[in-house]
Amino acid sequence: MFNIDSIANKFRLSYFIFALLLCGAFVSIFLYAESRIEQELVKGRLLQQLDISQEKYGDRSIYTADPGIKIYRYDSAPTNLQTTATATVQEKSVTIDGESGKTHGNLHFFAYQQGNQTYILTYLEGVEMVMSHYPVLEIFENLEDIFADTLRVAVILSLLIAAIFSHLSSKQIIKPLLDLKKAVETDHSNLTELTHLPSEVGVLARAIDEKNHKLEQYLKREQLFTGDVSHELRTPLTIIMGAFEVLASQLPADSHLNEFTNRIGTTARETSEIITALLLLSRAPEKLDAPQTSINSIALAEVQRLTYLLRYKTVTCQIVAEQEYSAYVRPELLKMALGNLIKNAFQYTDDGEVTITIDDEKIMVTDTGLGIPEAMMPLLYERFERLTHDYQDEGTGTALSPENDINHKVEGSGLGLSIVQRIMSHMGWQLTHQANPSGGSTFIIYYK
Repeated sequence: MFNIDSIANKFRLSYFIFALLLCGAFVSIFLYAESRIEQELVKGRLLQQLDISQEKYGDRSIYTADPGIKIYRYDSAPTNLQTTATATVQEKSVTIDGESGKTHGNLHFFAYQQGNQTYILTYLEGVEMVMSHYPVLEIFENLEDIFADTLRVAVILSLLIAAIFSHLSSKQIIKPLLDLKKAVETDHSNLTELTHLPSEVGVLARAIDEKNHKLEQYLKREQLFTGDVSHELRTPLTIIMGAFEVLASQLPADSHLNEFTNRIGTTARETSEIITALLLLSRAPEKLDAPQTSINSIALAEVQRLTYLLRYKTVTCQIVAEQEYSAYVRPELLKMALGNLIKNAFQYTDDGEVTITIDDEKIMVTDTGLGIPEAMMPLLYERFERLTHDYQDEGTGTALSPENDINHKVEGSGLGLSIVQRIMSHMGWQLTHQANPSGGSTFIIYYK
């Protein structure tokens, strides 16, 4: 199938169109030259016939020379010829009454000034002109057919040669680009060989090589930064977790400090999980092993881990799954993605229920919370973007009341959905959001 978007095909098509236009130009020049030569020959023959007729018949208003030649004195010519005839040979289509019926032919005519007298000379094409005194016209008629046949063959051969040449030359033109593509897809050693070329491909290869070098440096810095930060953060996190465990074990069960202590422990654990996920995300997807992981087990574990967020709310949570479902994925990444969605559902739902539905192709987290306003949708997966107390209720268009102020109730950095989206891209999965008709949101993870 011919693909017009291909550079090679565009070159072939351009070359063929150029050849076609060139042939058209030559054909037009030939037809014009043929027409002018024929006009001059016909004009010369008619003028010759005028002289012969005047010498033979004297002064007459109409001279007839069979076949096809008729010469009128201007005042005796048909009115239509008087109004249209000029010094240039003209041609018009006429109907001829013959023995076999009516046929169509072309009438050539022009006006000629001889002294004080004007004549209109006509030649009806389709009837052979008398050649006995004008053999050059007969020769031209024969040459005209030969030239026409030769021109047709030349046009066909030119287009055929253009097609073959464009096909062969396009391969040679595209070959450096294909070599560049292959070098980019393989390794830098082949690309380095192309950077020394003086052609445009060499310029492009040098630009790609420079860009690759910058990207390598950037990725290396990012990997080193991620590794260094995670290494440096693990030590203080370990200290915080140890202090939390000691503090939690020494506080009475009814102490008002337990809430703050638990918050310290929860934040430390979540920070540790984020560090683990970032370390995994810093690796290439093809270098990560993907064991078969139970989705049901991770969903249940995350619900149990985050149940503390529902302690003071009239919110129920259920997991709906007809059977045990699994996916080939690193459990840490699935735990981070699903945990963030469940955590958001728990945090932003004050009344109703949260449902986690699992089937053989997707995971849905549905809540009956406040939902996400339309103004927030373009920034849904942006880093550090969070719902604030000053957004409007979608149903009424009025600002939410202070008791619905979720910014002062919910802690977070606005990284949750951004991390989930990054995990989805890393694993080749898809994350979508849809608003529930009765209120709240549904986030769907398509893992197949």
